[in-house]
Amino acid sequence: MKLLLIRHGETDWNIEKRIQGSTDIPLNENGHTQAITLANTLSLRPVPISALYTSPLTRAAQTAQVIADRLSLPCQKVNDLREIEFGLWEGLRWDEVKVRFPEEFAVWYKNRRDTRPPKGESYLDLLKRLVPALKGLILKNKDKGDLAAVTHSACIMSFLSQLYNTPLHEMAKRYPLTNTAIVEIEAEQILSATINLKQHMPAQCPE
Repeated sequence: MKLLLIRHGETDWNIEKRIQGSTDIPLNENGHTQAITLANTLSLRPVPISALYTSPLTRAAQTAQVIADRLSLPCQKVNDLREIEFGLWEGLRWDEVKVRFPEEFAVWYKNRRDTRPPKGESYLDLLKRLVPALKGLILKNKDKGDLAAVTHSACIMSFLSQLYNTPLHEMAKRYPLTNTAIVEIEAEQILSATINLKQHMPAQCPE
């Protein structure tokens, strides 16, 4: 049994390299086309997908609905699959964040695992909700076949970093994800993984 973690299709903010986070941005036209191609690819898998889940954010839910229609599966929204919240940084590009929030960015950049952007989540906050959610989906569907979960790049990259014990600051380099990328992981590997969810330092950027 495998869990397929799938990144949503393209949005206009992806093209503009803006931080989306919890901001509810829909797919653009190319994103819809990518979702159709993705759904066709999944329909050709030798092991069919038995259950489909999605983040409630529109860009993920739209991607998942195309898959659901192609595979004739119900699609269930799971709130804990939503993207990390970047608070006041959402809608900005990273170069803009560095200029407008220099002190906060410096603290976050040094330890993004434990530090929250202003009014946002740390990666630890994300993992505390994401990891139990993924394990719960696996246990709910044990021995029923492969699962698919449509989610977001930070969710997938940070989870892989914790699963394989690689530094979070290297996650974009270690685990690059294009829109509609698929990452397949053995379910037992996820269930047996020990992920350190302990906090190491104060978790709030200075206001």
